[in-house]
Amino acid sequence: MSMSDALFDLSGQVAIVTGTSRGLGQYFARALAKAGADLVLTSRNRETLREMEEEVKSLGRRSVSLELDVRDHGSIQKMAEEALEAFGQIHILVNNAGCNVRKPALDITWDDWNLVLDTNLRGSFFVAQAVARGMIEHGYGRIINIGSVTSVFGFAGLGPYCASRGGIRQLTMSLADDWGKHGVTVNCLAPGWFKTAQNKVLYDDPEWVAYLTDRIPVKRPGLPNDLDGAVVFLASEASRYITGQTLLVDGGISTGATRATVARQK
Repeated sequence: MSMSDALFDLSGQVAIVTGTSRGLGQYFARALAKAGADLVLTSRNRETLREMEEEVKSLGRRSVSLELDVRDHGSIQKMAEEALEAFGQIHILVNNAGCNVRKPALDITWDDWNLVLDTNLRGSFFVAQAVARGMIEHGYGRIINIGSVTSVFGFAGLGPYCASRGGIRQLTMSLADDWGKHGVTVNCLAPGWFKTAQNKVLYDDPEWVAYLTDRIPVKRPGLPNDLDGAVVFLASEASRYITGQTLLVDGGISTGATRATVARQK
């Protein structure tokens, strides 16, 4: 194995990826497994993880599936304890579980707000807290909070979601400062526009896809495997001196370019 390969090798390490029953969580889990990590998969319903667990095992990795509801503090504690019982040490946490409510700001209800913020922001904090206790004991950990391009940009109709993802970015910096002295790095991986079950309705509109594609410098929405390198990098020794940072994997949309408008002005 070359030195560069060793930097990205996760053999012998254990990663928890929350929210692995669908969407990007499955791609994160798959990428970490291919890099050598054993996996703890989580979902509110363990049955939905059966197929993913078998896939991880087929790659030659160990895998366990645990129930987790990030809106329930007791569930978070139980998951962290069961993960430690299964593997003895957790090296990597990918805080991926999340949800969204798309509505104009005037239509957002009290319950809508609580659902999104309790899941995406409060849930991420308390999962990190529960898993970090063991990491701190061992003097080593990699925590990757999943943010979004909305961690740095605002979009209409996504008030609670933007608030939660902006909060994730700030939380990441705070935890990085808190736990750096214990050998634990905390970073935010912020995907741009990727098609998932959560936003499929948008991608069913060809006009919206054309508008979006025009705003992305690389001229296409993200493909799930576009995140593989970033998640492995932040989980590995290659990123050992990086903490508190937000890594945007967005095809450049956060440059803020609006090419169609510029073209019309000319």
